[in-house]
Amino acid sequence: MNISIRQLNAFIKVADNGSFTRASDQMHLTQSAVSGLIKELESNLGVVLFDRTTRQLSLSVVGHHLLPQARRILNEMQLFENEASSLTSLAQGNVRLAVSQFAASSMPAVIAQFAKHYPDISVSLLDCSAENLLKHIQDIEVDLGVGTELGFIDTEDDIKADLLYQLPFCVVIPERHPLAKKSAITWQDLLHSPLITLQGPFLEQVTAELADDVASHVQQARYKVNFMSTALEMTRQGFGITLCLPYMPEVIDWVSANGLQMRPLAQPRKMRQFFIYQRSSRALSPATIAFREFLQRYFSDHFDDLQQ
Repeated sequence: MNISIRQLNAFIKVADNGSFTRASDQMHLTQSAVSGLIKELESNLGVVLFDRTTRQLSLSVVGHHLLPQARRILNEMQLFENEASSLTSLAQGNVRLAVSQFAASSMPAVIAQFAKHYPDISVSLLDCSAENLLKHIQDIEVDLGVGTELGFIDTEDDIKADLLYQLPFCVVIPERHPLAKKSAITWQDLLHSPLITLQGPFLEQVTAELADDVASHVQQARYKVNFMSTALEMTRQGFGITLCLPYMPEVIDWVSANGLQMRPLAQPRKMRQFFIYQRSSRALSPATIAFREFLQRYFSDHFDDLQQ
């Protein structure tokens, strides 16, 4: 059975007008062309849709039963076309995003800005561990993932990773701390102050490629906490100094407003990279493409100076 939209449209037009002539005028076709479409439809269905006499054309009993179905099919097709058009024009859409710890801290501000430009596109946010980020992408539970570099990506995982931005490791110190007087602060300078650090994978990223004495000092930090907000408040209260990434403009503003300084660490200058992940073999929707491009512009605008 090979029923076409043109055949169904001809069926409805002829039924509504009770005439091949008037139906052909509305469809901008010849009368014979419309008659041919009806005959093709009847042949495909194996039924008679119209009772024809020399004076009158009327729906058959079968035609009466099938007409509402034909209208429903054409309405569904119109809705399908409208939906596709809306998605392509970004009039609506949904983006599913998974983010790991540090990316999650900055993402609400990004989504809020995106909503101002694309108010009809919704973005759902799933915060997760770095280890689970790839699984959510592989299982197609999300469209995009944003997180730090993941060294365990297998080429067979069908995962594409593009650098989104990179940030330098910094130290946060009180304005009256002795290190605040130095023009540049090195990793070796940290050895003389009690440290506050985050627990977990953050320590591994910090200590990679550092001198043994500095790595040991960081790993054996006096205070280890779960949240950066805790580390920053403890620094403000004088418990020690903390390591940080300038991952949000709001954090940088909070630091300076509370009598603290955020200074990049030198010798070596260590950067932490953040990537945007997606399935290589999966085409992105227009809404997701728009969000991906917005992410790249947003972080380029906000972190360009820090990435130099």
